[in-house]
Amino acid sequence: MMKRLQDLSIGLLGGGQLGRMLLQEAANLDLKIAVMDPSEEAPCRNLTHQFVRADFRDFEAVYAFGKDKDIVTIEFEDVNTEALEELERNGVQVFPEPRILKLIKDKGSQKQFYQNHQIPTAPFVLIESKEEMLNSGMKAPFFQKIRTGGYDGYGVRKISSLENLEFAFDKPSVLETMADIKKEISVIVSRNTQGDITTFPVVEMEFNPESHMVQFLFSPSTLPNDKQEEAKNLAVKIIEALQMTGILAIEMFYLKNGEIWVNEMAPRPHNSGHHTIEANFTSQYEQHLRAITGLPLGNTGTIMPSVMVNLLGEKGYNGKPLYHGLNEVLQLPGVYIHLYGKSITKDFRKMGHATILAPTLHEAKEKGNYILNTLRIKA
Repeated sequence: MMKRLQDLSIGLLGGGQLGRMLLQEAANLDLKIAVMDPSEEAPCRNLTHQFVRADFRDFEAVYAFGKDKDIVTIEFEDVNTEALEELERNGVQVFPEPRILKLIKDKGSQKQFYQNHQIPTAPFVLIESKEEMLNSGMKAPFFQKIRTGGYDGYGVRKISSLENLEFAFDKPSVLETMADIKKEISVIVSRNTQGDITTFPVVEMEFNPESHMVQFLFSPSTLPNDKQEEAKNLAVKIIEALQMTGILAIEMFYLKNGEIWVNEMAPRPHNSGHHTIEANFTSQYEQHLRAITGLPLGNTGTIMPSVMVNLLGEKGYNGKPLYHGLNEVLQLPGVYIHLYGKSITKDFRKMGHATILAPTLHEAKEKGNYILNTLRIKA
C-alpha cells in the first residue's frame, strides 16, 4: 500500500541555505525532512526534526543515514555517489539519480554530454595536466576549469598566455573557448516521477567582478521572446536526455551574435531561482518537492517583475555577522530579506539574499542597487 505523502521519510544531504529554504517549503506541505551535514552550526540545524552530524562524502555515513528513508535528495552535488547507488539498489528512491550526479560532478563529462546530444556549448578540450595545455591546440585567451571540486567561481582560471602558466591548475581540466557574451542567463527546468516537465521563465544574471558570484538576478528576462523559447527548449531537451527527476538549473551564455551556449548545470535548487519564493506562483523549492514526491508540477508563471540581490560578507571582515542597514532596507515596500543563519561571515560568503518585487523591472533594479549599497554584512 502506498504511503501518505505526510508519512514519507525523506532525507536531505547538506544543511546549508538551499536546504534551509527547502525545509521552509516542506513545512507548507507537512513534509518532514531529516538532514545530514558535517557542521553542528549548519543553517538547517534548528529547522529539522532530525539532524545527523556526519560527512556526506563518507560512504558508511551516507548509507546509514539513507537506508531507512523512502526518498533521499541533495542540497549540492559533492556527496558520496557510491553510497547513493547502493541505497538505490536497495529500494530507496534517490533524486536526482546517482548516475546524474556522477555525470554532473565532472565538468568534462558535462561537456561531453552536451557534445553527444548536440547541445550548443563553448568549444573545449580535455587535459589531464598543466603540461598538456601547451599541446592542446587551444589559443589564448581561454578558460581553464578543473573537472571536479569547483564551485562559485573557485576552480576557474583565465589563461591569457601560454607563455606563463605559473598560475594554471595542474589538475584534470576543461579548456574552454572564451564566449563573446552579451548576457548570462539561466533556466530552471523540472521533471517529476511521472515524466512531466515544466520550465521557469528565463532570468538574467550579473556577476560580481571580484568574487565571480551572482550579484544581481533579473526576472523576467529582456531577451527577445524567440530567444527565451530557444533557451527553455534547450533546458527541456537536456532534462529529457538525462531522464532526471527533480530540479535542474542550467546556466547559459547569450552571445553577441544571437547564439545561445549552455555553460553548466546543477541538479538541485539553485541561486538563480531564489526569487521564485515570492516572484512566482510556485517556488523552485516547492517544485523540487513536488517532483520527487510524484505530485503534479506547479504553475511556474511570474507574479511580478523581480530582482534578486545576493547578500555577501564584506571583504576584510571575519567573525560573527552584524547586518548594518537592515532597518533601512526593510522599510522599502516589496522587499523580502532572507538571512541564512550562518554564524560566521567572511570575504564574499553568501549570508543571505533579498528579493525585490515591483510593477516594473526598472523600479525593482533601483531598489536592488539601494540594497546593495546600504545593507553591509560585517563582523
